[in-house]
Amino acid sequence: MLSQFITQHSSFLISRRDALRSAGAGFGYLALAGLLGANAPRLASGSEPPSVNPGPLAPKESHFPAKAKRVIFLFMQGCISQMDTWEYKPKLQASDGQVGPGGGTLTASKFKFAQHGETGTWVSELFPNLAKQVDKFCFLRGLHTDTPAHPQAVIQLHTGAAIASLTRPSMGAWLTYGLGTENQDLPGYITINPPPNFGGAVNYGSAFLPAHYQGTKINDQGYVPNLKATTASDLQRRQLDLLQSMNKDLARDPAAPTELDGVIESYELAFKMQGKVPELLDISQEPQHVLDAYGVKPGPAGSFARQCLMARRLSEAGVRFVEICQPGWDHHNNLHKGLINGCAMTDQPSAALLADLEQRGLLEDTLVIYGSEFGRLPTSQGVDGRDHNITGYTMWLAGAGVKKGFSYGATDDVGIHAVDGRMHTNDFHATLLAFLGLDHEKLTYKYAGRNFRLTDVAGQVVKEIFA
Repeated sequence: MLSQFITQHSSFLISRRDALRSAGAGFGYLALAGLLGANAPRLASGSEPPSVNPGPLAPKESHFPAKAKRVIFLFMQGCISQMDTWEYKPKLQASDGQVGPGGGTLTASKFKFAQHGETGTWVSELFPNLAKQVDKFCFLRGLHTDTPAHPQAVIQLHTGAAIASLTRPSMGAWLTYGLGTENQDLPGYITINPPPNFGGAVNYGSAFLPAHYQGTKINDQGYVPNLKATTASDLQRRQLDLLQSMNKDLARDPAAPTELDGVIESYELAFKMQGKVPELLDISQEPQHVLDAYGVKPGPAGSFARQCLMARRLSEAGVRFVEICQPGWDHHNNLHKGLINGCAMTDQPSAALLADLEQRGLLEDTLVIYGSEFGRLPTSQGVDGRDHNITGYTMWLAGAGVKKGFSYGATDDVGIHAVDGRMHTNDFHATLLAFLGLDHEKLTYKYAGRNFRLTDVAGQVVKEIFA
């Protein structure tokens, strides 16, 4: 923390660069967690920044009127089996034990499906609570991606590129770069319990974008590393003022590295976060009926419920992009029991999140995404499992701007290949940006001599799913 810097250098007879190097040890995490860098070279629209810089995370104008202001991504890491949850395939049920079109033994779902809502949408018995919300959903049933390996597929879902010599910015970083955030006391992008493997920090990183667009990592207990204050507030303020004064001389030099100014900016935001974030992440302040609705409980069994409630609180406070994660869906074996356990942990909290957002008037401008990096095959693997499927799988959207009670695309009769409304990961990203008023071909950043974008050189907006 900054107090360590003061203690170690009580004479203050050191250079500005040395001061920053020493002080940076305390807030270094925050600088790397979406807060570093005070000056983006250009706004997302491509215009020059104003002469008085409002700050890198200040709200920015979208390219066209937006349907959504913010995003909550419910990431089911490991690939949930769509034919046991959201994809009812009568032919698959009738073809149990037969050889599939691509080989392997077709295996019917062990779970009962029933129709729900005014739309009569088929939903597995595994999701009794989400089934009640099904008329809000827009299903994407023709998704496909490029690689069946988890690490590459997870990275592609989050950054648009599966395998590349250059690490790409995450979709949350692109959104924050394009739009800024509505609360200058908080990061624009927060990820809760991100998976430590399958790309790790790459999935919420900013890569070559300025580092303040990177995601800030927290856990489901509301812990933010290195955020807790160890020095009295007034002394911290004096320390920050000292560093700011040491910054002035070099800041006048046009050749001064903006990264140093970014460190100072990160200290300022961290100073503000110390007062606001702990209270914001303290879900014990919620009324008991809200905690009960989400199914909040202590221990690992209540992790996803805590994440969902924290996501609502963060979104309500103005965070632009919140991702929460539930691992454990990689069911190459023990599929039946694994789905029962996983769905029981996520069904009630996910449904409560949608109901809570709607009740608070937030769902009309919040886009909720639910899905995995790819899907699973209708054929059996081993005694009780299903292998990966990248050629046809399902996700759903709800909230701002989506066509309610609607399905776009379809797989074949047994659920192997997307045959209608095919939607690649690049198309998914282009469509996501469009919901927030961003043109994926214009949201670019020049690096290493070329303009980069989330969708690389591909991507089509699927206009059919817009309300």
